[in-house]
Amino acid sequence: MRVTSADGTRIAVYEYGDPSAPVLICVHGYPDNASLWEPVARRLGDHFRVITYDVRGAGESDHPRERAAYKLERLEEDFTAVLDAVSPDQPVQLLAHDWGSIQSWQFVTSERLRGRIASYVSISGPSLDHAGYFLRARRRPAELVRQLLHSWYIFYFHLPWIPERGWRKGWAHRIFGRLEAGAGGTPAAVGERSLPDFVNGLNLYRANVIPHLLRPEQRWTDVPVLAVSPDGDAFVTTPLQTDIARWAPNLSVQVIRGGHWLPRNDPGLVARLTLEHTRRVAGWQV
Repeated sequence: MRVTSADGTRIAVYEYGDPSAPVLICVHGYPDNASLWEPVARRLGDHFRVITYDVRGAGESDHPRERAAYKLERLEEDFTAVLDAVSPDQPVQLLAHDWGSIQSWQFVTSERLRGRIASYVSISGPSLDHAGYFLRARRRPAELVRQLLHSWYIFYFHLPWIPERGWRKGWAHRIFGRLEAGAGGTPAAVGERSLPDFVNGLNLYRANVIPHLLRPEQRWTDVPVLAVSPDGDAFVTTPLQTDIARWAPNLSVQVIRGGHWLPRNDPGLVARLTLEHTRRVAGWQV
C-alpha cells in the first residue's frame, strides 16, 4: 500500500506476518530499501504484524529532488503517516538500521510521538544530536580520531557531484562492496538496490549531518532502547552508539560479533534480539 506524507510525498509500505499481532515497524538505512528487512520480517511474522517501508528517495516511494525534503523533520512526517495508517490507536515496536536508526532516534525523542512507540531496537545508527554532544565530550583524543577515521565517507558524501558520478559510473560500488564484505559481511545481491537508492540518499547526509553535529539539540527518550553494536562495524564505533545513557536512561546494550549490515548478514540474530527485547520491556508476551 501507499501512504501520503504531510508534504505530499507518497511512501510505499509492505506488510508481513499476522495482521492481528502487535505491530513492529522496520526502518532501513542507506543505500538500502525496504527489501533489506524481508529475511528478518519472515522470521518475526509469527509474533508480529511486521511493517516495512521505503524511505523517501528509495525503492518504490517518491523521490523528491530538493535537499530540504530529506530533513529529519520530513522523515518524521513519513513515519507518522505510516504509523497513522497501520496502528493509529496502539503503540508500536520499532526496529531500525543505519540511517533508519538515525531517523528513528528523531522519532523516539519527539514530543509529537510520545506514547506511540513502545520499544526501540537500534542497529548501527546513533542520533545525530547525541553524536554532536559525544564528539564535544571526548577526553581521549584517540577515541575521537578513531571515530573520525570511521566517518571518512561522510565528508566524501558532502562533496559536490563526485559521489553521484561514482555511483553512476560504477567505481564507487566496487569500493562500497569491499567495505560491506568486511567482518565477514555479505554484499547486497545484484538488483537489490537501484541507482536512485544510492543517489537520492546522499541528501540524507547533506540535509542533516552538519546542522545537527554543529548545533545539537538535547533529545531525551523514556522509550526502552536496545542499542546493538557490531564489533566489526566499518562506519560507527561502539562508544558512539552506546554511550547514550544520559539521553536514554532505559537503555540496554548488546555488542555482537559482525559487520555493519547485520540485518542482511545475520537476520536470525536480529530477529532473536528484537523478540527478546520486546518480551523484556514491552509489558506483554509475544
